[in-house]
Amino acid sequence: MWCRAVAAVPWTRVLGRSTRRCLCVQHQIRSQRQQHSSRRPLTTTTTDRATSRTPTPQTLTEKIVQRHAVGLPEGRIVRSGDYVQIRPARLLTHDNTWPVAKKFMSMNATKIKDSTQPVLVLDHDVQNQSETNLRKYELIEAFAKQHGLIFFRAGLGIGHQVMVEELFVWPGTLCVGSDSHSNMYGAIGSLGLAVVRTDAAAIWATGTSWLQVPPVVKLTLTGRLPHGVTGKDVILALCGLFPTDVLNCAVEIVSSEETMASLSVDDRLTISNMSTEWSATSAVFPVDRMLERWLRQRASEAARDETRTTRERITNERIDELYAHPAYTQADPGARYAKQIYLNLSTLSPQITGPNSVKITTPLSELALENIKIDKGYIVSCTNSRSSDLKAAAKVFQDAAKTSGNGKIPKIADHVKLYIAAASLNEQRTAEKEGSWQSLLDAGAIPLPAACGPCIGLGAGLLEDGEVGISASNRNFKGRMGSRLAKAYLASPEVVAASALSGTISGTGVYEKPENVDGIEYGYGTGSPVTPLTELESAFEQLDSLIDRVESSILKDDNAAKASTSTQILPGFPKEIKGEILFCDADNLDTDNIYAGKYTYQDDITKETMAQVCMENYDPDFGAVAKPNDILVSGFGFGCGSSREQAATAILARQIPLVVAGSFSSIFARNSINNALLGLEVPRLVERLRATFLKSDKVLTRRTGWTLAWDIAQGTVKVQEGEGGEYWEEKVGSFPVNLQEIIAMGGLTDWVKHEIAKTAA
Repeated sequence: MWCRAVAAVPWTRVLGRSTRRCLCVQHQIRSQRQQHSSRRPLTTTTTDRATSRTPTPQTLTEKIVQRHAVGLPEGRIVRSGDYVQIRPARLLTHDNTWPVAKKFMSMNATKIKDSTQPVLVLDHDVQNQSETNLRKYELIEAFAKQHGLIFFRAGLGIGHQVMVEELFVWPGTLCVGSDSHSNMYGAIGSLGLAVVRTDAAAIWATGTSWLQVPPVVKLTLTGRLPHGVTGKDVILALCGLFPTDVLNCAVEIVSSEETMASLSVDDRLTISNMSTEWSATSAVFPVDRMLERWLRQRASEAARDETRTTRERITNERIDELYAHPAYTQADPGARYAKQIYLNLSTLSPQITGPNSVKITTPLSELALENIKIDKGYIVSCTNSRSSDLKAAAKVFQDAAKTSGNGKIPKIADHVKLYIAAASLNEQRTAEKEGSWQSLLDAGAIPLPAACGPCIGLGAGLLEDGEVGISASNRNFKGRMGSRLAKAYLASPEVVAASALSGTISGTGVYEKPENVDGIEYGYGTGSPVTPLTELESAFEQLDSLIDRVESSILKDDNAAKASTSTQILPGFPKEIKGEILFCDADNLDTDNIYAGKYTYQDDITKETMAQVCMENYDPDFGAVAKPNDILVSGFGFGCGSSREQAATAILARQIPLVVAGSFSSIFARNSINNALLGLEVPRLVERLRATFLKSDKVLTRRTGWTLAWDIAQGTVKVQEGEGGEYWEEKVGSFPVNLQEIIAMGGLTDWVKHEIAKTAA
């Protein structure tokens, strides 16, 4: 097993990163816009624990990974930071299935290891009726039939919605998808994680893939969601209130039954889905009575409808078994978390994020005063296009009809286009039966297929230069939904509907601010009243967690001293990388900026074209400035957003061998490793560059004249700040040998191919 625990900092981080104690302090946000500056997240280190060590309580994330880990030494307890090999219960692929299949075949694999794992759903480029795209869909369907795989044709729904409503996802299991919004499965108590195309091919071939168990953050929700406030408002608020606190962390959500009763399963699906934009790797809700009622309803539907295959996966007996063993889906008492945060739902009001950022959150009551004119509205995507969302949006028009006195559904504003698409055909049929779909059509909404579309920048209705859009989807990155010169905001479906009706960003008027509420109550800790005892308990918990991480990061073998000064370098892996620093001064530089969505499903795009379009959404002049062997340096949260692996391969196509950032999105880091692109986190370098080159200069891509040399064997970064400038060095973590092996072979595809050949021999 190559994915074993290693005593090294992963992919690779600066040593000596400070930790922060979780303080039980309470914050109040009053009527002002919040855009927090990025800071380094609290992380745990990887571990090399002896199997004889006394078992410690596990978080739910650790427990689920433990159940799906393979090849562990007897008695080994999985903890955050460990590298493990996992066998997921399910694996979703969508329009990227054919590229995955080509990778699978390039590995010399001929048979799917476990045909119960893959679920294939065509959903992303459904509106594209070109001969090329239709041929690709035919090839995918033929591949599914050849290997006996679960397959859903185009138009039946978005993959994540299909995974949930067809119950391919189950509480307490580990389910992955070759898409960044696989986090959505956490809404029903599953650990949903995103993998990338190469991972998907490897899982098809071997049944397994590698995982570094993320740090775990505990989110405590208190209070109850007020009338007129939705699950979308919860996640939009979290993105603005805690913009960097959960970067690359798994989130486990806890609360009382009373609090959870105010969050429907559909609300939870929205929150878990958009935890990706919050920068979390997952967001798992409790397996509570609300979820049980939802599961029972689906079991009854499955029993009644002989055409639904869900009866193969959900029965009341299976639900009985699930709830008979609550420890299966709960963290152990005393489980240790990287940090704890809380949010009081009772203090929330409708929220808006944007423009062009999910981390700029503004109360709707404030933004509505600015009378921002919109051109397009969208109630689309797997985030907020279930029948309950469409019903909430339709109610805006239905209420307006009642108010008018004539009972006639009013039309949307003359200058506005409103696009609607259900998350699945089943959800659309439900909306049709309830009358919601027809009400939206009567208002002038433009229907789109039950699939992806404008959310990813594909198909009809994209934003054009200078336009303003408001969407109930999950991403409003610059250029994501069309032109990079457009502005996009995110809101709940009812706010999108109200805005389309009025022609400006507006609310429904339903929300009433509770008495004695002055801003959002949130902070570090659990939200419980602070007492000397709770402060002491918090201090001990954090100290214990810190000691555990420090102890576990110490090398246990006799070569510890040697390992601390020199890293083993495998044949084919570079000992040093050196080049001029090319600085792109931006935090959260997302994958849509690195490699635009409109190219993602052009499977025949050449390497030369990939190089030309690399970073064009961020800076159209990037290609004219960048040179081969430059070292690309950017800010914090680099590579957030989509799981598209072209974000890494396009940088390689530009002949850039190394990316340095303050921090990376875990999905980009995974893509980079799998495709042999090296990355390094050096926050000090970002801070030095920003101190020297001011943002006010408005240079998006800057040739700095600085040079960086990474001595990988010695674990040292050497920076020369231009001719005659300061020279400094900094120790960085060693690069794990097991990951060196992947990169030295040219990426995970060639590594798996080599492993298959060894097995065959």
